[in-house]
Amino acid sequence: MSLDVASSPQNLPHPGSETPASLAARGRRLPEWIRGHIPSGSGYSSIKSLVSEQRLHTVCEEARCPNLGECWSRGTATFMILGDTCTRACTFCAVKTGRPTELDLDEPRRVAESIKLMRLRHAVITSVNRDELLDGGASIFAELIRQVRIQAPDCRIELLIPDMMGVRESLDKIFVEKPDILNHNLETVPRLYREVRPSASYGRSLNVLSQAKEAGLKTKSGMMLGLGESIDEVRDVMRDLRTIDCDILTLGQYLRPADWHHEVVRYVHPDEFAMLKKEGMAMGFAHVESGPLVRSSYHADEQSASAVRDGAH
Repeated sequence: MSLDVASSPQNLPHPGSETPASLAARGRRLPEWIRGHIPSGSGYSSIKSLVSEQRLHTVCEEARCPNLGECWSRGTATFMILGDTCTRACTFCAVKTGRPTELDLDEPRRVAESIKLMRLRHAVITSVNRDELLDGGASIFAELIRQVRIQAPDCRIELLIPDMMGVRESLDKIFVEKPDILNHNLETVPRLYREVRPSASYGRSLNVLSQAKEAGLKTKSGMMLGLGESIDEVRDVMRDLRTIDCDILTLGQYLRPADWHHEVVRYVHPDEFAMLKKEGMAMGFAHVESGPLVRSSYHADEQSASAVRDGAH
């Protein structure tokens, strides 16, 4: 797949940015500013054992997150519910696709028990898409919130949900349980949706966040950079999010999981991420987490605390 990057002066790559071609010419695979932590330590081992014992899935593993070592060593993880098989085939994602064959009704209890055992003060729960289910899995999300409130009442709950096909009845099952943060990622700019998120809709995803805000929830969204978007297109998405009063924004570098996934068009320099963070804060976001290795749940506890401290509503 070959993508064109807009060539107007304001959209040219930062002088320090790297493209795959320039990396190949220099015999390098990744720029120096993209370095993950090697998984190690007692915190990492404890979480790995717990995940295995409770038969849980984490997006850390399934999506091959570069921050797995750092986060697990700190004693934090992002739980992935509704199985490990997604009904969609986004070209950026490492999670396997197909038709799921079962639904684990006991999963909410086990995840909540794990959150209690880990003594988490902020838990992030996401899921695969389950478009074959009538409610997209919303009832499982809702039951999980109820279970966490019972077993770990002091823990903040952040959900990163699919779009539930935009069905309001499904979304309301989640909204009524009042998670502390409702996250739904836009992932990329509208122009690239057909290539990157072929089963999704930019307008539908914006509407999910808008409805969550109308339900009185703090909202959050994120984007990957380096897929072929221009900086001006990123700014347009940021403005769209502020139009619907989104509270928290995450911006990170897209990293290609395997050769058959969407190519990396360029590696965005840390200075550009810093610039977008500054611009996002000026737009009115309560918190912007922006950097090459940033992912939706990266330092999520700190993002939430910052949003509350700065008066997000």
